[in-house]
Amino acid sequence: MKPPFLVELNIEQGKPRAFQAKTILEHGLLQAKRQGAQAVRVIHGYGSSGPGGSLKYMTHQVLQRMLRDGDIKAFVPGEQFSIFEEGGRALLDAYPALSKDRDLGRNNRGITLVLLNRK
Repeated sequence: MKPPFLVELNIEQGKPRAFQAKTILEHGLLQAKRQGAQAVRVIHGYGSSGPGGSLKYMTHQVLQRMLRDGDIKAFVPGEQFSIFEEGGRALLDAYPALSKDRDLGRNNRGITLVLLNRK
């Protein structure tokens, strides 16, 4: 069976606290990599239903560390996933299949797209 190109990881489901969501994020990215996925759509929300955006903030901190350590190729916050943003264009250049993604150009602050390394 062909591995999925893009998998979805919802870390806000069940309204976990940030430290719990961090574990879900790290394990979910590892699982996606093991499945052979190339990209992950992380659904973290952005704080619209409560005090603000702690899961998004934590997600971006974890992804910055993973990027620095070489554990992921790149990540693009949903609000930058557009043909008009440098990060979005770079993502689409690397993976043209994402041009059909439902969140392209929608300024979705509740998601982040992650490109996985193959190592």
